[in-house]
Amino acid sequence: MRQSKYAKQLEPFKQISFFTAEQAADLNVPRHAIAYLVKKGSLERIYPGAYRFAEYEPEVDFQWENLGLIAASIPDGVICLISALCYYELTDQVMREVWIAIPHESYAPKRPNAKIIRMRNITLGKTEIVLGEYKLQIFDRERCIIDAFRYLSKEIAIKALQRYFKNTAHKADLKKLGAYAKKLRVDITPYILSYTIE
Repeated sequence: MRQSKYAKQLEPFKQISFFTAEQAADLNVPRHAIAYLVKKGSLERIYPGAYRFAEYEPEVDFQWENLGLIAASIPDGVICLISALCYYELTDQVMREVWIAIPHESYAPKRPNAKIIRMRNITLGKTEIVLGEYKLQIFDRERCIIDAFRYLSKEIAIKALQRYFKNTAHKADLKKLGAYAKKLRVDITPYILSYTIE
């Protein structure tokens, strides 16, 4: 049957976390065939235009799977704010949405349960992490702290800063924190002083 022929053509995507309709088209699999395979339960639709095999088993921990999937699907995106603070254990907030920063001039892609934030500077403090099969971009701890003061409530930002200073596994980098604050025009000096003077 023709549809099973299409399923066979899609086999190179069996071991990957997702593929797009465009990638399927490159293998001569039309959209109507993908729609049929979704209806039959062979494929699952992750978000508009992206799919994966129903039996695919992610390598990443369940709690990070959605974060990995959404961040990987936005090539210019950088994990930021609540999502990054959760990853670094700098907040008690629950990650109900995946927070992704994109270049200010970019078009914001639509993703389920995602909060897309346009930022003018997304290179400052950008680093890379690996979550299971995903290689992702994320802001470092220092950038996350500064952004918390810029975009989130003062309460969340202050708590993140407290945890940052209390974390013994990662030494606080005051120089970097100060440089980022200056570059992004955020005055957090009073808060830093209250932790460093003690």
